[in-house]
Amino acid sequence: MQQNDIFQSTITNDETAALPAAQFGGRIIVVDTEARIEEACRDLASHKVIGFDTETRPSFRAGAVNRVALLQLSVPGRCYLFRLCRIKLDKPILRILESRSIVKVGAAVAGDLAGLRQLRHFRDGGFVDLQTVAPEWGIEEKSLRKLSAIVLGKKISKAQRLSNWEAVTLTEPQKIYAATDAWACAEIYERLQKTPKTKRQQ
Repeated sequence: MQQNDIFQSTITNDETAALPAAQFGGRIIVVDTEARIEEACRDLASHKVIGFDTETRPSFRAGAVNRVALLQLSVPGRCYLFRLCRIKLDKPILRILESRSIVKVGAAVAGDLAGLRQLRHFRDGGFVDLQTVAPEWGIEEKSLRKLSAIVLGKKISKAQRLSNWEAVTLTEPQKIYAATDAWACAEIYERLQKTPKTKRQQ
């Protein structure tokens, strides 16, 4: 939702709900064996901007937190879903996460990175948090759902967020949900970069 290249600062839940749904329309590639990691990372390394997100199986017990089950990395036309509950956070993946020459865009990335470090220690590089940069365009919202609504004019469904990300097989709705979150992060970032920054007072 954009007027004269200036984004609205906030958006209501009702306004968000009235928008068309955002959905990744490219190819979704599940990486669940060691053999597939190298090829996926070779493709990812050839891009300058990657959409980033993770998913964790929800815990309904107080104080219990599960490990990251899925890492989503999205480039134009493709989104790779690394099933970290099945494969290691291997060196080719770490090279992507540590590279300062590849921009990885997410929302609230500190939490995602902390979860990934529980699997294996690494030094992240090149990460951009939409929650940090969006205020430069006068946007006060923090959630990916509302950032998408303001910047892309589309709403992101959260219906699959509390589903089982460690299931034997991911369902089609899970795959689309996971890919859409990572894809939307990159799309929002690219749209912001093409839009003059607002001079609105914070």
